[in-house]
Amino acid sequence: MNWHFSLLFVLGTLTSVCSQFSFYPLEELSSDVGIQVFNQIVKAKPQDNVVVSPHGIASVLGVLQLGADGKTKKQLTTMMRYSVNGVGKALKKINRLIVSKKNKDIVTIANAVFAKNGFKMEVPFVTRNKEVFQCSVKSVDFEDPNAACDSINQWVKNETRGMIDQVVAPDDIDGSLTRLVLVNAVYFKGLWKSRFRPENTKKRPFYGADGKIYQVPMLSQLSIFRCGTTSTPNELWYNIIELPYHGEMISMLIALPTENKTPLSAIIPHISTKTIGSWMTTMVAKRVQVILPKFTAVAETDLKDPLKALGITDMFDQSKANFAKITRTEGLHVSHVLQKTKIEVSEDGTKASAATTAILIARSSPPWFIVDRPFVFFIRHNPTGTILFMGQINKP
Repeated sequence: MNWHFSLLFVLGTLTSVCSQFSFYPLEELSSDVGIQVFNQIVKAKPQDNVVVSPHGIASVLGVLQLGADGKTKKQLTTMMRYSVNGVGKALKKINRLIVSKKNKDIVTIANAVFAKNGFKMEVPFVTRNKEVFQCSVKSVDFEDPNAACDSINQWVKNETRGMIDQVVAPDDIDGSLTRLVLVNAVYFKGLWKSRFRPENTKKRPFYGADGKIYQVPMLSQLSIFRCGTTSTPNELWYNIIELPYHGEMISMLIALPTENKTPLSAIIPHISTKTIGSWMTTMVAKRVQVILPKFTAVAETDLKDPLKALGITDMFDQSKANFAKITRTEGLHVSHVLQKTKIEVSEDGTKASAATTAILIARSSPPWFIVDRPFVFFIRHNPTGTILFMGQINKP
């Protein structure tokens, strides 16, 4: 039986939690899964804009892991490097901290399983998902694909404050075979701690990955930011900067190669949550002139191929998938893992659900951080180290 599984990303100090598979902190593992998926996507789309939510990917794989059994579960657990049942309390705590009002900036994470009317699921699966991922179960009539899509998309629109209004289409639903659609929605809206003044936004050249030069609106401000320079293991140098949001719990981190000739693809594979953690301890605060593109990026991807490349294959195979912990009445397999992400970066801040300018130069001649070529960004929940969003921008 087909299982249409739809994943939406709109679009991040706990004590380290060690699992039986690794000594790394859970908050690192749960984001590293998504970073690995991101790396697979950018390999296939080296010149495209790509945006994902690593935390969202980990959440959905966690829901699947709770429903899987046998080799299907083993593949998920091996790739994720932790058992959800073994670290459920820590996952629940991380999720609670990420959406806490203490952040000041708005973060909403919502998970839902849309099940065919009358479809019987195992009680432990439903209970455990609600406990760990706050995942609710809703009934829909898949025999009417248009109505089912309307219900799912309306839920998505509500959870993402209108940022994403469609994640599934009637063609994604097989009226006779679809049993479940799993949706994860991550919404973030943050205001910069130090806002960019609109009058300083001017068009400047951006040197795209395709070799073309684009004139795009660039944000500009002179302020104190934490920044630095580091390198990959093979000594390719790149610059990093932290742009905090006003609640100071969440930051945008930007990395771009120091040399124009170094492609973004040369540094991305070396970045992990451990790498990002090291940035946070080595960056220093200094007065710097920041030039950053004002951009909106929208990405739609089927994550099936990236996940298969990482060793998660059986759940997509009708003859091998084992989701006995979801239901024992019929066989299920995953037909789609659909992702839709959107991010907006402007003078006020970031909303995600993902030229020449006149600048007043101080006499001390501060250093410049000019983002005028392909770069990678991360939106990080600092207390937990969780990566809420990440993306490569080749053309704003």
